[in-house]
Amino acid sequence: MVPTILIIDDEQHLCWALERAMQQEGYHVLSTTSPSKGLELIREEQPSLVILDLKMPEMDGMDVLRKAREMQPKIPVVILTAHGTIETAIEAMKIGAADYITKPFDLDELKMVIKQNLVITQLATEVSFLRSELTKRYSKLVGKSPAIQEVVKLIDRVAASDATVLITGESGTGKEVAAVAIHQNSPRRDGPFIAINCAALPEHLLESELFGHEKGAFTGATARKLGRFELADRGTIFLDEITEMSLSMQAKLLRVLQEMSFERVGGTETIHVDVRIIAATNRNLTEAIEKGIFREDLYYRLNVFQIHLPPLRERKEDIPLLANHFLERFRPKYLVNKISPAAMELLCSYHWPGNIRELQNVIERAAIICQGNEILPEHLPKELLHTPPNEKELVIHFPDEGISLEQVEKELIIKALQKSGGNQTRAAQLLGITRSALLYRAQKYGIITS
Repeated sequence: MVPTILIIDDEQHLCWALERAMQQEGYHVLSTTSPSKGLELIREEQPSLVILDLKMPEMDGMDVLRKAREMQPKIPVVILTAHGTIETAIEAMKIGAADYITKPFDLDELKMVIKQNLVITQLATEVSFLRSELTKRYSKLVGKSPAIQEVVKLIDRVAASDATVLITGESGTGKEVAAVAIHQNSPRRDGPFIAINCAALPEHLLESELFGHEKGAFTGATARKLGRFELADRGTIFLDEITEMSLSMQAKLLRVLQEMSFERVGGTETIHVDVRIIAATNRNLTEAIEKGIFREDLYYRLNVFQIHLPPLRERKEDIPLLANHFLERFRPKYLVNKISPAAMELLCSYHWPGNIRELQNVIERAAIICQGNEILPEHLPKELLHTPPNEKELVIHFPDEGISLEQVEKELIIKALQKSGGNQTRAAQLLGITRSALLYRAQKYGIITS
């Protein structure tokens, strides 16, 4: 679409000259010598950019600028000013003007300023669109199971605060989706969301990525680089796989969490930032601390508000919703409309070691293979078609306070005997032990008497 430029200047000959010059550049141009008419055109035509004279008899340019920004907050306004009013032009930029040009001006300079501001506006529009699409795609946790609804409640509660959040869960459970949901529902939603995978970079590169570096800080540092923390200022930074960070980097991160300040690599200037921290890991942090690979003080600094994402095998009632969610996403590309009942039954019976990410990949693969409009069992990977009994995963809910191994064994024997109707031989088969071993353990726990 051809950009529209609006010229508001009380000098008629200047309006004509600028209008002709801008038309030669390929722009659609509107012009007026009346500030009130100019405001009317801004409201009705919604131009891409405004060229505005500061000194006009009918209405002061500053007043026009304020009213224009009220109508279109993101419209770029280039101020035309005489040498004696540069201070006023600078003041205009403080309240929202994009740039200013002093009269008499160089036409090529004005063309360059206009071009640059139109490019910036276009990029801002594209970023806004991409952010909107990102929000639609990644900020919604799909599911109706009690487990995922509890996660949604926790996200709603913590989002409004600035508390540091620690998200735990197996790989592929949607930890980044949860982090985006927290950001998008927080007061920082209009700020940046910056994600970094701590496991993807070696230590020396991770430090530069997080905190930036100065020119010449190390071989290859040919220019200053802003780090992720600096880029995330007034927004949120998501530190994925936090347990893969080295101990020395953990110490540096701890200082940032405490002070919200840091120095770029090779620099001496202290940078202060306003950033919300969300960290995630697929490992047991308590075990990592015991093994000496994760700092206990950093754990307590991060673990202000913890959210655990359940694996997909513990929320199987959500599989049909997730499968259709992914199918809807892939439908424009692959033209597949539905999943057959038989295929859905296989999806629901599988144990999903790769969790939601694996399910997404399976749906896309099936959509690619499918020649019709319905995904059938034969379109699914072979591991979903036949799940041998010995490959079915036993789900054990392990309480935080721990559990007695003897109690678990006793409960299993009781359940096996109940399942077999008291038949000791069948109960032993269900447990994969001999009848004599079953009798020994059952007598040991007082389940049966000799």
